[in-house]
Amino acid sequence: MQIDLSGRVVLVTGAGRGIGRTIARTFHHEGARVVALDLDPAALEDLREEPLADLALACDITDAEQVREAVATVEQRYGRLDVLVNNAGINAEGPLESFDPALWDQVFAVNVRGVLNTCQAVIPLMKSQKAGRIINAASFAAIIPSVDAAAYGASKAAVVQLTRVLASELGAWGITANAYAPGMIPTAMNGFAALDETGASTKLDQLSVRRWGEPQDVANLCLFLASDLSDYITGALLDVSGGKFATQDPGAAFRAL
Repeated sequence: MQIDLSGRVVLVTGAGRGIGRTIARTFHHEGARVVALDLDPAALEDLREEPLADLALACDITDAEQVREAVATVEQRYGRLDVLVNNAGINAEGPLESFDPALWDQVFAVNVRGVLNTCQAVIPLMKSQKAGRIINAASFAAIIPSVDAAAYGASKAAVVQLTRVLASELGAWGITANAYAPGMIPTAMNGFAALDETGASTKLDQLSVRRWGEPQDVANLCLFLASDLSDYITGALLDVSGGKFATQDPGAAFRAL
């Protein structure tokens, strides 16, 4: 059995770089019509030139009107929208005792309100089709948060609960809603690639599959969740972390080799 997404219309937020770019590329290679949203016009132009997207739109997902306009453009061009991948997100770190409330609001504006905005914009179209897939980026931080990263962890936990409610509210229309929790995937946002050998080894000891995650690992899960193979999966948080903290000391097995 093969995953076949030929002709399906897929909207990916934060598609200009990192994991979002890989998600866009993967759906494009699987025959989907990819609509890329990003704040960075240069990144969008690069997507057009490669090409990895059939339609690339500059959009601030914290602005509900901009999001509605983007979805209206998609509906006008394609007449439908089959999959929404809410990949866009930001982080801001610092101890809670002195954490800037403005930064807290900014993280929640992108990571939670941005997801709400896109979902609210696509739901009427998906309901009219009586079909659709909503796939939201959470994080392993929604399961186990990190010191100095309360805003990020709390925002991603909110995404998980939002997703679960969507799943029950939309199931009657054939729409599924799921979230995914990436683990340690080196990106410009998290700094894992800059760790020295000792720091990297300590982090990798947390994983049952002792390697860094790759953007493609996340993209492959998104493909599955977007496909007909996932019809009976909704309201779930799927861990794509290489078995991070599946046990208290996953690295013990590797040290015993």
